[in-house]
Amino acid sequence: MSAPAVLELRDVRKTFGSVVALRSGTIKVDRGSIHALVGENGAGKSTLVKIVAGLYQRDSGTLRLDGEDVDFSSTAQSKDAGIAVIYQEPTLFPDLSVTENIFMGRQPVGRFGRIDSREMRHEVERLFTRLGVKIDPDRPAEGLSIADQQVIEIAKAVSLDAKLLIMDEPTAALSGVEVDRLFTIARALRDEGRGLIFISHRFEEVFALCDQITVMRDGAYIETVATADATVDQIVKRMVGRDVTELFPKQPAEIREVLLEVNGLTQPGVFSDISFQVRRGEIVALAGLVGAGRSEVARAVFGVDPYRTGSVRFEGKTLAKGSPAAAMRAGIALVPEDRRYQGLVIDDTVGRNVTLALRNRLAKWGLITTGIENRAAAIWASRLEVKTNALDTVASTLSGGNQQKVVLAKWLSRNPDLLIIDEPTRGIDVGTKSEVHRLLSELAGQGMAVLMISSELPEVLGMADRVLVMREGRLTGELTRDEATQESVMHLATHDAKESVA
Repeated sequence: MSAPAVLELRDVRKTFGSVVALRSGTIKVDRGSIHALVGENGAGKSTLVKIVAGLYQRDSGTLRLDGEDVDFSSTAQSKDAGIAVIYQEPTLFPDLSVTENIFMGRQPVGRFGRIDSREMRHEVERLFTRLGVKIDPDRPAEGLSIADQQVIEIAKAVSLDAKLLIMDEPTAALSGVEVDRLFTIARALRDEGRGLIFISHRFEEVFALCDQITVMRDGAYIETVATADATVDQIVKRMVGRDVTELFPKQPAEIREVLLEVNGLTQPGVFSDISFQVRRGEIVALAGLVGAGRSEVARAVFGVDPYRTGSVRFEGKTLAKGSPAAAMRAGIALVPEDRRYQGLVIDDTVGRNVTLALRNRLAKWGLITTGIENRAAAIWASRLEVKTNALDTVASTLSGGNQQKVVLAKWLSRNPDLLIIDEPTRGIDVGTKSEVHRLLSELAGQGMAVLMISSELPEVLGMADRVLVMREGRLTGELTRDEATQESVMHLATHDAKESVA
């Protein structure tokens, strides 16, 4: 007789008032397996995870752990039962050491009732050796990379002998090397007989790491398939309920006069001698590996980050350095990479967020009424199909894709001539990705210039008219749409300009 699944949910339902967040949450995770949970934003994945983690209590349905019916009324109960959730952005105590974070609330005590720091440190060293990572147990958590913070959370789970680990979008902010290390650790945990749930919008990672895939749509379970028997196209169709035949709906556009001219932009230690142009009707992609300096250049162009030498000209006029207000007046908009903390006032309403960049235009005698604000916001919330029942919905409660749409709505409401958009589809589902790509293409077709920073090569190749590649703060090459391939972009991203010319 086979061992029971480490986790089994069957037809779990959860409602919040009249809103049905989960209609039929169903998943079965075996010991010694990595199980992907996929679906569009709003499919019910997060609600399902929060029920397993003890944050929410289900209204109905079955929840079993190791074959036994369980019901968690708190996160503490879930943790005590052997469940650990590794979030995209872990929350460690920054002033405490790595060791103290791992043993928070359960420090070993010596003979005289004092905390045994030596034993804690030795145990952490054993954990890191077991996981194959090198992190100083004594260093403060403050300043650690996201990848190292996740490893610390995993080490904590292993020290508690967690039988089930849930990884919620763990790779969204990681470099390729960090992703490889995380996958090595995940496979090692699987081989120890633990069960893992992996939630990601990156299909290449799902197919490289996971043994099975469970698909959800609109709060309901759709199906579970063995990864070896599935294709990306099949999974996408199950997720969105339709064929997504064109993820990158690039429309032909008339490329016209130069709008943006960047000449010799230099900030020592960050980027050097950056020069390029962007024209009306054109989508230009800034490509390169994480840390190449792409976001810093975009922020410098908009006036958020400093630069020492060089110039930024827009429609033939030099822009003032370090002045986002001057960039906005000129007709430039910036959608930042970190939408939650740089693009939104996360605890404010959708309506207030959409109109943030319009407040001077909406004010009458220095006052803005809620009615004026909501009428202006409704236009763009509707055009971008922001899925929310009311403009007074708090932005923090929206899915990642809808948060991105709110940030876009905020800037597009100003009718900019140049849209700078950093990682336009990071962390959002495939259906919303297609909508964002279609919007960018339509905007370019209407004569807007688009400067897009993206770490996803398919997005770069699918959407860009020209590709500018950066490496270690320098431009290493420029490729036309016809010249740009995965190989040519990666070559420029990993070789300096002299080597690439040679």
